[in-house]
Amino acid sequence: MDAEQIDADFAEFLHLLRDLVREPSVVGLEDYFFRIILRELEALGVRVNSYYGLVVAEGQEPDRFYISAHVDRHGLLCTGPNEFQYAAFIAANRGELTGDSVSEQFMETVAGRFRGQRVQAHTPFVGAYLGQGVIGESYVCPRRKNLIFEIEGLAHLLPGTPVAFLDRLTVIDGMASAQLDNVVSVAMLIELMRRGFQGTVLFTAGEEAGKSWRYLVEWFQRRDVATNRLLVLDTSPFPTVDEMRQQEVVLRNRDANAVFDETLTTELSKACQELGFRCCFKDEYVSRLNVGRDKPLSLGRTELGRVIQATGGRVTGTTLQLPTSAYHTARETTMLWSMRAMLALLEYVTLPPVER
Repeated sequence: MDAEQIDADFAEFLHLLRDLVREPSVVGLEDYFFRIILRELEALGVRVNSYYGLVVAEGQEPDRFYISAHVDRHGLLCTGPNEFQYAAFIAANRGELTGDSVSEQFMETVAGRFRGQRVQAHTPFVGAYLGQGVIGESYVCPRRKNLIFEIEGLAHLLPGTPVAFLDRLTVIDGMASAQLDNVVSVAMLIELMRRGFQGTVLFTAGEEAGKSWRYLVEWFQRRDVATNRLLVLDTSPFPTVDEMRQQEVVLRNRDANAVFDETLTTELSKACQELGFRCCFKDEYVSRLNVGRDKPLSLGRTELGRVIQATGGRVTGTTLQLPTSAYHTARETTMLWSMRAMLALLEYVTLPPVER
């Protein structure tokens, strides 16, 4: 593939990402965004099926490779008169979380990042616009142990209404910023199918609330499938832009729940070497940071680790992650060349050489 074609394909991908970023997909209320994904996939002529918490697209060789990404993004939920809570951590979702997820450990850190952030409300299933507001303050309530938001302009909303961060993709100085987790992976998988991927793509709901793994496990059990070729895409946070720049893609040997498939992890690592991409292993990175720390950082409880644990290893694989900074905000940032590298790596390991 020549440079002109690469540029054209990447421009197509950025156009798709820009469109998807504008659409709301608050965790726990992803129905509207699922319909956006269905529209994009059906336009490609691939076979698509919807399940509870899951949309699945299958190519001509569905069992050759499985790739997953979650569609939900952090947002707010109206829980009472002019009362708004972080959707992932409301009481209904708390039972899925154990206190040592990366998101929960970040709660205190991100609490003050939302002042002045514009938000928009929409109906849960249709996506109809219900108005905009501005976050005046956000803080952790010590009794409810959740992020509470004070918003001007949305006092008319009824409980159960999702409120998304008003989001636009910004591209400047070789970097792209938006609420990237994990709409960027959704865009990559749609683009990968456009480029000819013939395996199976799975889009899950509820990952930020620790639920998405259940939908994956049920789908594999429904079909009685055992595989070691499940690749889960996500973003991977780093404290600063400088640290983010040190790698183009992020791999893992394991998370807090399970050891990932060594064969597939090695395959991706070797592909990075062959393509000249810099990668780091996030579990090794966290272990280095934990040396001498009184309170160790979590290895993270990923969707994949929960799948491996729940299936007793019948369904296993590895992860591929995009390095970012400003995690879980509407200004999460990555490098353009990291997105190029991740797309190129996906093509390299999933498409036959003649189709790359």
